[in-house]
Amino acid sequence: MQQFQLQLGGKSLRVRSHSGGYARIAFQINQARDAALARQESFLFLHGGDSFQGTLYFSQFKGKANAHLLNLLAPDAMVLGNHEIDAGNGPVRSFLDRIDFPLLAGNMDLSQEVPGKAAALAGHPQLLDYDNASGCAKVLLKPLGDRTLAIFGITLDQMAIIARPDPDTLFVNAIDCCRRTVAALKAKGIDHIIVLSHLGLDQDRELAAAVPGISLIVGGHSHTLQGDFSELGLGDMTYGERINGCPIVHAGKYAETLGLASISFDANGRVELLEGNNFFMLDEQLIVEAGDSEFDYHNVLAHLKRHPGILWSEEDAGVKRAIEQDYRPAIHAMEHQVLAFVPRELVHSRLPSKALPHGSELAPWVSRSMYEESRQLDARVQFALHNAGGVRQSLSQGQVTVADVLGRLLPFELPLVKYAIEGRFLYQALESAINAATNNSVIGTGAGSFPYTYGLKYHYDGRKPLGERILSLHLQHDGQWRPLEAHELVIGVSTAYTASGKEGYQALQSCAWQETVAELTLPGAFMGFIRRHANLDEPLAPQLHYISHR
Repeated sequence: MQQFQLQLGGKSLRVRSHSGGYARIAFQINQARDAALARQESFLFLHGGDSFQGTLYFSQFKGKANAHLLNLLAPDAMVLGNHEIDAGNGPVRSFLDRIDFPLLAGNMDLSQEVPGKAAALAGHPQLLDYDNASGCAKVLLKPLGDRTLAIFGITLDQMAIIARPDPDTLFVNAIDCCRRTVAALKAKGIDHIIVLSHLGLDQDRELAAAVPGISLIVGGHSHTLQGDFSELGLGDMTYGERINGCPIVHAGKYAETLGLASISFDANGRVELLEGNNFFMLDEQLIVEAGDSEFDYHNVLAHLKRHPGILWSEEDAGVKRAIEQDYRPAIHAMEHQVLAFVPRELVHSRLPSKALPHGSELAPWVSRSMYEESRQLDARVQFALHNAGGVRQSLSQGQVTVADVLGRLLPFELPLVKYAIEGRFLYQALESAINAATNNSVIGTGAGSFPYTYGLKYHYDGRKPLGERILSLHLQHDGQWRPLEAHELVIGVSTAYTASGKEGYQALQSCAWQETVAELTLPGAFMGFIRRHANLDEPLAPQLHYISHR
């Protein structure tokens, strides 16, 4: 459910509508492809990665639905995202066996892969990985008029930190691999070069600045919505911003939006013209909240229809039929299992902002659920610590169902882990995770590492030197806050992902001990908690204070 904030006739309106989905994307892609064919122009449909996770379709069907529906959309290529490899190489192999299009992972080095392993990826015909002999990415070549267009994929070289690739799967430096690959293509007379990237916008900017000769970067990972959506309360970012003469395009998140652009190249591969935008694809069944004010529904609808970044509810019949027949029956019952009623929206923002100085409104509730459900099993637990990326969306006002939790909010079936750790290591883990989330003095892995807590309150000042940015750390005890001493041993709970030291949380590996919380997962804890706290309407005091380095 997409939310907009409109100002109409001096009134502030909150508007919600369903956006995107494979059937609507398929309709728009087919329209654009047919229009390009009619103009005798080349057409490309590129996917920025992270097809896995984030929906009930993945949690139920483990990639089968993703492969089937993407085949119907017929992308020219997709880049490997970190969520494709969250559960190791096995799901990637199953996905490769099902898809009709190439998966690009040009800096994924499989030269050390164990011979004869069950989920082998090396040599798979649908995978364009790293060529260890040349030191370059394997490249997809496409005709472009009388020229050749080269496309290769680059993904996060910190994959072992942010995901769970098999130990024999390595990722070489993204920029170095790009530099060598672009040079090799130029040496062959190929100047028209697209990098399909799953690095995130900040690292895409670094890539464009460091490697001249890239024609275009099509990116993903950072959930960046380019375009002017300020009238909808969603900000204004240049579509196709240029770094070092190279345009970078991103298309948002969760298949809510689609980027469509008309691009012209000169003879040397430089983009001469890029005209396009990101588009929401809405239905006309709007939910409008206006407080005590009166409003004209048709005026709201007309205002949205005038926005250049909104398309409407046309759907591809074949894709819609496949979803309804093959996948919807299995999840229909979950959509009718009501867990609670939420009286107001709880907004999830990975990072603090001017609008939300303490960051996410939802993630602290998730942390509280981890804390309270764990304490039901072990009263020694004193705090919970969770990463922002483990929560995927805001929680809308109204009924909360099993499908909402498993399919949209907390789709990661991660076990919970309790651990005993000294205070000094929590100082280190919190600072490191925030530094990584905000690229403060380090090359981070994305905003998803930002920490949210319950029972543990911290103050971070990003302007301070490395190692001195956590100004204070307090532990809650019997309703009171007290300073946490550096060598004090305390017991916390996190997901198995965070407790394993991913995304800047390496210091958690310095714990005295770790134990899995028996039969308790992240979504299971949240569902158990909200069944007992059915409204989530009591005030939840901020447990972090954040000052940006920017």
